[in-house]
Amino acid sequence: MMSITMHVLQKLKMPLNALSDSVVDQHAINFWIQKLNPIWSLNQPLGKIVHKENAAQDMLSLKIQVNRLFKFGKAGQHHPVYVVVKGIRYERSYSLTHVDAQHVLLTVKKVHAGKVSTWFAEQAQVGDVIEFGQPYGDMTVPQQASPLILLAAGSGITPMLSMLESLSKKGELSTPVSLWYWVKKHQDAAFKARFEELAQKHANFSFHVYATQEQAAAARLNETYLTDLQNLENSTVYCCGPSGFVSTAEQLFASAKEFKGEAFSMSLADQSDIGFINVTLTQSKKIVSIPKGQSILVSLEQQNIKPTHGCRMGICNKCACNKVEGSTKNLVNGARNTEPGNLLKICVNSAQTDLVIDL
Repeated sequence: MMSITMHVLQKLKMPLNALSDSVVDQHAINFWIQKLNPIWSLNQPLGKIVHKENAAQDMLSLKIQVNRLFKFGKAGQHHPVYVVVKGIRYERSYSLTHVDAQHVLLTVKKVHAGKVSTWFAEQAQVGDVIEFGQPYGDMTVPQQASPLILLAAGSGITPMLSMLESLSKKGELSTPVSLWYWVKKHQDAAFKARFEELAQKHANFSFHVYATQEQAAAARLNETYLTDLQNLENSTVYCCGPSGFVSTAEQLFASAKEFKGEAFSMSLADQSDIGFINVTLTQSKKIVSIPKGQSILVSLEQQNIKPTHGCRMGICNKCACNKVEGSTKNLVNGARNTEPGNLLKICVNSAQTDLVIDL
């Protein structure tokens, strides 16, 4: 093995174009160099878990050492994360927090029956290696300073932490920033100590936790929270949480200077819609019948059709295809689209009429 490893290391010293012509392919090279260091790779952004701890009830944080191919995204963006569970490779998307030049923090909330979140919570160990994709998403720190209102529910707090850490490091928490965080119980609030520390350090930063299932329960997001807000028309609002939470926030903060929302979970079906519709897949040359009101992606998967997809949140655009004709409804905000020739994100849209799509 040592002679083969030395041969591979000599290859690594050559220019990359020489490697592409080598009789030793990249998979073989990766195999041997990872015997020396599990996150070395010619072409894969990899990371190794170096610390694991509970961040809150049913939520854990993993500190991960990344290799040179890992691309740090902007604060608030998401990364595709690939793990293998029982021999099956899964892709999920998570917002990562930049720790330093070699480490990121990945925070995961355990979801009932969630294969990947359960694997992270119960099986992932220090030393395990994870593969990453390229960062994406536009809920990032604004270029121009303006008052910020950050709204988070559940694990939607992770991109907010990332943005606040970035603003703090850059010394840009001089404009008013308010973070409102909804959880079921106070014990579910992640990073509370860190946010309180930021509030003590920066006079313009305020932090509030609203627990909706405590004995003295806080109200869910509604118009009463806006009563004492000032300068909303000049404020930028960021919101991350379940689809109903984001949809409510978008309506309540319609008069804000700018609103950016990301929903990390949604109802897979609109219970008000019943019946079935036909979907014509032009590239596959198939016609399938799917439930009206259900996510098109989920419906096709139930028919054993496997479209390309990624985040399943309507952010990464991997599942987007051309809608030739038909009517759809967005499961995040309820928006309807009847126009032909539109880009359709099948993970977050349901069919309202018969559809023709380029899949």
